Amino acid sequence: MASADGYVALAESAHGPISRPVDYPYVWGDALAALDRARPDARIVNLETSVTKSMRYANKEIHYKMNPKNVACLTAAGIGCCALANNHVLDWGREGLLETLQTLAQAGIRCAGAGRNAAEASAPVILDASGKGRVVVFSFGTADSGIPPDWAAGASEPGVNLLRDLSDRTLASIAALSGATRRQDDVLVASIHWGANFGYAIPGENRRFAHGLIERGGFDVIYGHSSHHPLGIEVYKRKLILYGCGDFLNDYEGIGGYEEYRGDLALMYLPVFSRSNGDLLQLKMQAFQIRRFRLSSAAAEDARWLSDRLDRESAPLGTRIRLGEDGSLTATWA
Repeated sequence: MASADGYVALAESAHGPISRPVDYPYVWGDALAALDRARPDARIVNLETSVTKSMRYANKEIHYKMNPKNVACLTAAGIGCCALANNHVLDWGREGLLETLQTLAQAGIRCAGAGRNAAEASAPVILDASGKGRVVVFSFGTADSGIPPDWAAGASEPGVNLLRDLSDRTLASIAALSGATRRQDDVLVASIHWGANFGYAIPGENRRFAHGLIERGGFDVIYGHSSHHPLGIEVYKRKLILYGCGDFLNDYEGIGGYEEYRGDLALMYLPVFSRSNGDLLQLKMQAFQIRRFRLSSAAAEDARWLSDRLDRESAPLGTRIRLGEDGSLTATWA
């Protein structure tokens, strides 16, 4: 595909014409009303694209970009923090990364996981949770998600916060940084871009690392992503582990080959935490379907499919998923 117009044509072949132009909130569709009802204290996404006009693309197969003029697509949903340690933020080189950072900053959107140097890339974003405390977001990426090793930020070179491995040494380094940052009322989030695009298996190494981030790093949430569909959910020592959240918005509509994973279905995760210790008190999820590049509330049968599949994958991790009468998914755990 040489032009994004080709992706639009594929989507239209699947679900019909998309009007042009559309306004900036268009892509969020029914998700905006769901956000208004939930009124979350922090809105965090993994932004898996460059925001740039650069034409100097990296030596890799797939390149994503969004024109900086369209950054209002993010502000339309009130996004407060973008995790950038992923395998597409440098698709248009370091020039594209720098423009991405500048564009997001000008739009009032904080970002973690990438920066003008290693210190900036590893620094957390600190969000005020409406006077209830702070949400502290660290962003990491791993090579098995497709991040090239030379994308790692250097002492004076822009790049991403790339984890070389998931060893005890890496855990100790993260724990030192999180420990120096955390306050009593904080909720600490570890955003991690890791693993394959498709498949439900969770590597034992990833599970051990997630547990270590909780035990040694003091994290309250492990926010994993890279898989194009949701993975099993675990609650470990009363802390939330999302091994893979799946895509919320993408441009794969009309592309075949992985229908068994239902990548057209998306989840909005709405966890509630204790103000005193960051323990998970409640986890609800809202199901959507991507049609015509827009999020629509999932039909009852689609929400049921997603609930059943997520329950199947989460049960071995000690978590059960149930579909409510209102169409939301709720997690319970021992």
